[in-house]
Amino acid sequence: MTSLYRLDDETRTLAFGAAIAALLAPGDVLALHGGLGVGKTTFARGLIQALLPDIGEVPSPTYTLVQAYEGPGFPIWHFDLYRLESPDEMEEIGWQETADGVALVEWPDKAGPHLPAWRLDLLFGFEGDHRTVTLEPHGEDWQTRIDAFRF
Repeated sequence: MTSLYRLDDETRTLAFGAAIAALLAPGDVLALHGGLGVGKTTFARGLIQALLPDIGEVPSPTYTLVQAYEGPGFPIWHFDLYRLESPDEMEEIGWQETADGVALVEWPDKAGPHLPAWRLDLLFGFEGDHRTVTLEPHGEDWQTRIDAFRF
Protein backbone atom coordinates (compact mmCIF):
# COMPACT_ATOMS: atom_id res chain seq x y z
CA MET A 1 0.00 0.00 0.00
CA THR A 2 1.35 3.44 -0.91
CA SER A 3 1.14 6.67 1.08
CA LEU A 4 1.18 10.18 -0.42
CA TYR A 5 2.56 13.26 1.37
CA ARG A 6 2.58 16.89 0.29
CA LEU A 7 5.87 18.73 0.71
CA ASP A 8 5.00 22.42 0.41
CA ASP A 9 8.51 23.82 0.76
CA GLU A 10 12.14 23.04 1.50
CA THR A 11 11.58 23.14 5.27
CA ARG A 12 8.86 20.50 5.06
CA THR A 13 10.98 18.34 2.74
CA LEU A 14 13.90 18.48 5.20
CA ALA A 15 11.50 17.60 8.05
CA PHE A 16 10.12 14.68 6.06
CA GLY A 17 13.65 13.36 5.59
CA ALA A 18 14.24 13.68 9.33
CA ALA A 19 11.01 11.79 10.06
CA ILE A 20 11.98 8.93 7.73
CA ALA A 21 15.43 8.80 9.39
CA ALA A 22 13.73 7.55 12.56
CA LEU A 23 12.58 4.43 10.68
CA LEU A 24 15.98 3.32 9.40
CA ALA A 25 17.97 0.23 10.28
CA PRO A 26 21.19 -1.27 8.92
CA GLY A 27 20.65 -2.91 5.55
CA ASP A 28 17.94 -0.49 4.41
CA VAL A 29 17.84 0.87 0.89
CA LEU A 30 15.80 3.94 -0.03
CA ALA A 31 15.27 4.43 -3.77
CA LEU A 32 14.60 8.11 -4.53
CA HIS A 33 12.70 8.41 -7.83
CA GLY A 34 11.78 11.60 -9.68
CA GLY A 35 13.09 14.13 -12.14
CA LEU A 36 15.42 17.04 -11.62
CA GLY A 37 14.35 19.57 -8.99
CA VAL A 38 11.68 17.51 -7.23
CA GLY A 39 13.38 17.40 -3.81
CA LYS A 40 15.35 14.15 -3.72
CA THR A 41 18.60 15.72 -2.53
CA THR A 42 16.80 18.01 -0.06
CA PHE A 43 15.06 14.96 1.41
CA ALA A 44 18.40 13.13 1.69
CA ARG A 45 19.97 16.19 3.34
CA GLY A 46 17.19 16.28 5.96
CA LEU A 47 17.58 12.57 6.65
CA ILE A 48 21.37 12.74 7.00
CA GLN A 49 21.28 15.87 9.16
CA ALA A 50 18.74 14.20 11.47
CA LEU A 51 21.08 11.25 11.99
CA LEU A 52 24.22 13.43 12.20
CA PRO A 53 23.11 16.75 13.71
CA ASP A 54 26.67 18.14 13.93
CA ILE A 55 27.52 17.46 10.30
CA GLY A 56 26.92 20.93 8.89
CA GLU A 57 26.71 20.93 5.10
CA VAL A 58 25.53 17.83 3.23
CA PRO A 59 26.64 18.20 -0.40
CA SER A 60 24.91 16.62 -3.35
CA PRO A 61 26.88 13.65 -4.71
CA THR A 62 26.06 14.62 -8.31
CA TYR A 63 29.71 14.79 -9.37
CA THR A 64 31.28 12.35 -6.92
CA LEU A 65 28.43 9.81 -7.43
CA VAL A 66 28.56 8.85 -3.73
CA GLN A 67 29.04 10.49 -0.34
CA ALA A 68 29.67 8.29 2.69
CA TYR A 69 28.94 9.22 6.30
CA GLU A 70 29.67 7.40 9.54
CA GLY A 71 26.27 7.38 11.23
CA PRO A 72 25.17 6.42 14.72
CA GLY A 73 25.43 2.66 14.61
CA PHE A 74 25.66 2.29 10.82
CA PRO A 75 27.23 4.01 7.82
CA ILE A 76 25.08 6.06 5.46
CA TRP A 77 25.74 6.02 1.72
CA HIS A 78 24.18 8.71 -0.49
CA PHE A 79 24.36 7.80 -4.17
CA ASP A 80 23.43 10.00 -7.12
CA LEU A 81 23.48 7.73 -10.16
CA TYR A 82 22.40 10.36 -12.71
CA ARG A 83 25.82 10.29 -14.43
CA LEU A 84 26.27 6.50 -14.17
CA GLU A 85 26.73 5.02 -17.63
CA SER A 86 26.18 1.36 -16.76
CA PRO A 87 24.94 -0.67 -13.76
CA ASP A 88 28.32 -2.42 -13.88
CA GLU A 89 29.84 0.78 -12.46
CA MET A 90 28.00 0.16 -9.16
CA GLU A 91 30.86 -2.07 -8.02
CA GLU A 92 33.39 0.68 -8.78
CA ILE A 93 31.63 3.22 -6.58
CA GLY A 94 31.39 0.99 -3.52
CA TRP A 95 27.89 -0.51 -3.72
CA GLN A 96 29.03 -3.80 -2.16
CA GLU A 97 30.09 -1.90 1.00
CA THR A 98 26.55 -0.76 1.79
CA ALA A 99 25.14 -4.04 3.11
CA ASP A 100 25.61 -3.13 6.79
CA GLY A 101 24.56 0.49 6.36
CA VAL A 102 21.79 2.56 4.84
CA ALA A 103 21.85 3.44 1.14
CA LEU A 104 19.99 6.44 -0.27
CA VAL A 105 19.90 6.10 -4.05
CA GLU A 106 18.93 8.95 -6.37
CA TRP A 107 18.17 7.81 -9.93
CA PRO A 108 17.84 4.17 -8.77
CA ASP A 109 16.79 2.88 -12.19
CA LYS A 110 20.42 3.24 -13.24
CA ALA A 111 21.45 0.66 -10.60
CA GLY A 112 19.92 -2.14 -12.65
CA PRO A 113 20.05 -5.52 -10.90
CA HIS A 114 22.01 -4.08 -7.96
CA LEU A 115 18.87 -2.44 -6.56
CA PRO A 116 17.39 -4.93 -4.08
CA ALA A 117 13.75 -5.99 -4.21
CA TRP A 118 13.45 -5.37 -0.45
CA ARG A 119 13.49 -1.54 -0.23
CA LEU A 120 11.48 1.62 0.22
CA ASP A 121 10.72 3.54 -2.98
CA LEU A 122 10.08 7.26 -2.61
CA LEU A 123 8.46 8.73 -5.71
CA PHE A 124 8.92 12.50 -5.79
CA GLY A 125 6.82 14.62 -8.12
CA PHE A 126 4.46 17.54 -8.43
CA GLU A 127 0.76 17.95 -7.84
CA GLY A 128 -0.07 21.36 -9.24
CA ASP A 129 2.40 23.79 -7.64
CA HIS A 130 3.18 21.46 -4.73
CA ARG A 131 5.86 18.84 -4.43
CA THR A 132 4.69 15.42 -3.34
CA VAL A 133 6.27 12.16 -2.30
CA THR A 134 4.67 8.75 -2.43
CA LEU A 135 6.08 6.00 -0.23
CA GLU A 136 5.98 2.56 -1.83
CA PRO A 137 7.24 -0.15 0.52
CA HIS A 138 8.64 -3.38 -0.88
CA GLY A 139 8.80 -6.16 1.66
CA GLU A 140 6.71 -6.96 4.73
CA ASP A 141 9.06 -5.19 7.15
CA TRP A 142 8.89 -1.95 5.16
CA GLN A 143 5.11 -2.21 4.94
CA THR A 144 4.88 -2.55 8.73
CA ARG A 145 7.14 0.47 9.28
CA ILE A 146 5.22 2.62 6.80
CA ASP A 147 1.85 1.60 8.25
CA ALA A 148 3.00 2.99 11.62
CA PHE A 149 4.60 6.14 10.11
CA ARG A 150 2.97 9.51 10.80
CA PHE A 151 3.99 12.87 9.38
